[in-house]
Amino acid sequence: RKESSAASDVYKRQPRSDCTSVHDAVPSREARTPRGTPRTYQGQPVRHSHQETSQSREAPGQDVRDHRDVRSRQTQGRRGLPLPVRFTILAAIFVAVTLAGLALGSVNIPLGDVMTVVTGGTNVDPVSMTIIHDVREPRTITALLVGAALGMSGLEMQTLFRNPLADPYVLGISSGASLGVALVVLSTSASAGAATFASGLGIGPDLLIMVAAALGAAVVLLIVMLAGRFIHSSTILLLLGVMIGYFVSSGVTVLLSRASPELIAQYTRWQFGSYHGVTWQNLRVMVPIIVAMILASLLLAKPLNALLLGERYAQTMGMNLKVVRTLLVASTAILAGAATAFCGPIGFLGIAIPHLTRGVLGTADHRHLLPGCILTGSSLALMADILAQLPGDDVLPVNAVNAVFGAPVVMVILIRWYREAEAT
Repeated sequence: RKESSAASDVYKRQPRSDCTSVHDAVPSREARTPRGTPRTYQGQPVRHSHQETSQSREAPGQDVRDHRDVRSRQTQGRRGLPLPVRFTILAAIFVAVTLAGLALGSVNIPLGDVMTVVTGGTNVDPVSMTIIHDVREPRTITALLVGAALGMSGLEMQTLFRNPLADPYVLGISSGASLGVALVVLSTSASAGAATFASGLGIGPDLLIMVAAALGAAVVLLIVMLAGRFIHSSTILLLLGVMIGYFVSSGVTVLLSRASPELIAQYTRWQFGSYHGVTWQNLRVMVPIIVAMILASLLLAKPLNALLLGERYAQTMGMNLKVVRTLLVASTAILAGAATAFCGPIGFLGIAIPHLTRGVLGTADHRHLLPGCILTGSSLALMADILAQLPGDDVLPVNAVNAVFGAPVVMVILIRWYREAEAT
């Protein structure tokens, strides 16, 4: 007891430092270990990687800020021109291509006569007026509508399935339309019965093919919509659409194997795709459907932006994923089905126009991409039709022109876009 009391008295008599708290009395790590001395644990040196040290010194949230800075630099590097200027250029190209579609063809018509007919004038050669009003105006309107419909529906499918190779026909809509046409054209018994039924209703052969294609696309649409009510995964829905397409295509193959060469040639011509068979009477049905679905698709810009970050993120933002998926599938199927029914399966546009629009506008915001797809898709579809008529009387297939002239342009834009993103 005497020794402990003596030790406490000695401790009390020692002078204290000017510390304000108990923690100040404890020496710091730097004071205990001189700088430059390697730290040890149980006699063994402790080493830390440079990455761990740098991460430990970063403030919380620093990686998020750095990621945002990188994305902003990439966006600024891709843009260059403001978006209003780019939309103005696309609109100017749209107007120029539309006038060219009315003026160019097997018979070239002066631009002044075209403007006179468009503005309602009558001081034009009667032959030129007939060509413009009865042939080129329906063809031009059809190409503009089909290009806009396929471009927007392709963008919706690529965003929904998060797949850059998705197109409007990935759900089997084109295969369903092809089966409907094949049943009418290739099957002798079905063709005779359908022709008799159509003649009783006053429907011609061309309109009968359009009705058959629309019914085939509608049947596939109903199957996909019913399956979508029980499937909650977009990937499974995509695979289901692909399998439906293969299943329906097998029926077309069987019909082709048993058809005559004349009927096979007629079906093949339909598969080439063309805007020339659409008349003013057909446009009265086609225009309201496509315009209504285009306007409805414009209202889905916000859900599409949420889907860019994933389905789980979209659900955390309060989005009803099942309803949005149903609306996207329905709008895409109706747009693609209407285009296929009136013009045949037009390829390449649905997969290329979204990528081309992203490269031209330099943005991923669907509030800009959807209107951009309307301008880009319409211009590209009509431009391909103009190029298909350049040889003269022998008109080339539109699908061949779309791929031959459009694919290199899209590849150049994608490579340039990728290099700019890598550079920044």
